Amino acid sequence: MIGIFSFLGFTILVAVISYLATRTTDEQTSDGYFLGGRSLTAGVIAGSLLLTNLSTEQIVGLNGSAYTDGLSVMAWETLAAIAIVVTAIFLLPRYLKGGLTTIPQFLAKRFDVTTKTITSGLFLTGYVVVLLPVILYSGSVAISGMFDVPTLLGVSDSTALVICIWGIGLIGSVYAVFGGLKAVAVSDSINAVGLLIGGLLIPIFGLMAIGDGSVFGGLDILVSANPERFDSTGNPGQEVPFATIFTGMMLVQLFYWGTNQQIIQRALGAKNLAEGQKGLLLASFLKILGPLILVLPGMIAYHYFDGGLASSDLAYPELVRAVLPKPLVGFFAAVLFGAILSSFNSVLNSSVTLFGIDIYKQHINPEAPETTVVKYGKIFGICLALAAMFIAPLIANAGSLFNYLQEINGIYSIPIFTIIVVGYLTKRVPAIAAKVGILSGSALYIISQFWLKNKFVDAALADANAKGITDPMQLKLIEADAYPHFLHIMAILFVTNIVIMLIIGAIKPRKAPFVLEYTDQVSITPYKYVNQAGIAICCIVIGIYVFFAK
Repeated sequence: MIGIFSFLGFTILVAVISYLATRTTDEQTSDGYFLGGRSLTAGVIAGSLLLTNLSTEQIVGLNGSAYTDGLSVMAWETLAAIAIVVTAIFLLPRYLKGGLTTIPQFLAKRFDVTTKTITSGLFLTGYVVVLLPVILYSGSVAISGMFDVPTLLGVSDSTALVICIWGIGLIGSVYAVFGGLKAVAVSDSINAVGLLIGGLLIPIFGLMAIGDGSVFGGLDILVSANPERFDSTGNPGQEVPFATIFTGMMLVQLFYWGTNQQIIQRALGAKNLAEGQKGLLLASFLKILGPLILVLPGMIAYHYFDGGLASSDLAYPELVRAVLPKPLVGFFAAVLFGAILSSFNSVLNSSVTLFGIDIYKQHINPEAPETTVVKYGKIFGICLALAAMFIAPLIANAGSLFNYLQEINGIYSIPIFTIIVVGYLTKRVPAIAAKVGILSGSALYIISQFWLKNKFVDAALADANAKGITDPMQLKLIEADAYPHFLHIMAILFVTNIVIMLIIGAIKPRKAPFVLEYTDQVSITPYKYVNQAGIAICCIVIGIYVFFAK
């Protein structure tokens, strides 16, 4: 019971503080609703970025990967720091100079409206089909299991899941749809503090459990027992082979942190460039500490359970259940709930923004006043949230749907990132090149991952079977060698798309060179130490890799 009270107490505290912090913001204007009145400061931006990034599927999933592969999966966290630095130094100044509310707005200026609409549609499809239902489902599974909701309410597991889905969905909708970006960002910042505290408690208690009450004693035991698992360089067959960090890994990171609307929207709401850059740099530094929360617990679980768990995805929840003192369960559940809520309402708010600015205002009612744009954006958000709440329970019966949907994200991520990079780095590549780049990038990825890969892998496994090879590790390596890693494929397609666009630009250049105009929305005077801080963060990341390299 004390756990439930602490859960409710922390959750209500976040809601009250968010309300008090946002009640004076004008939510009737586009800037007020979609960008928090362009008033966000560094701390709020950093906190919101972290909480938007973290949710149960990442906390559970990445720790599960660490349970299997060890330290090498930290690339998903540490390399994000470099991508955020690049965003702060190269992309954000250009975004704020152009006064952007959405990333596709730049594509309309640089190429044409059709390119913008296609990109907005791709973003929305990814958010609606992939992110929102998966966030709701995975979060509800975590909350239902932590509080044993079926027993508490006397209902079946499926009914408990639906109750949690609708509870999270309704609360998240209130923040995102009725509060706008500032409410989302403020609640995220508060929850970020809780996540850092609660997230760090798990490895601390885990190491104490291994080391008979001593954190450092537990760490010594963990390292000495399996030193090979503390290798920052991944091997073939693992999730992140070392070579991939120089190819597609960085591209994925740059797309996610630099061009993904749900992420970069926090920085677009900065009161000025300096605050935006400081917020990004602070988030970048905190991402370096991410493995303490997202990787180390999985490695502790491997030692604690002697590698005997039925599934790697059980690593984190089972470790929490085993080592966390009962009085802290409610607080930790509230923190986890905040992470779930943050990801949901952030994606929903970004979807509302994309629809309101890039679709409704552009195509449905070009003459609509800002109050009308916000109004219909909210209506769209409500419909979207309801759809996600209805779809989410179906994932329980979908088997491998989750993994399948994650792979689908690659269909649009690299093509979109490619046209944005080419758009900023060239002046005469025409709109037709952008359309071809998106279509060719998506088509080639689909052909590669859903046809060619299956053919090569099936042929390799059939050959292995004919030779009598049955060892799972050998088969895993054979499968890995049969076809390039998907991150390598992304890098190949990135280069291919750029070449295609440049060739089109050489054959049929746009008549007038593109000039990025300053809209004077906010000050674009950079943070005076942005370059020094960025270089320092990159050196820390490289130093970590060198230190743990075997």
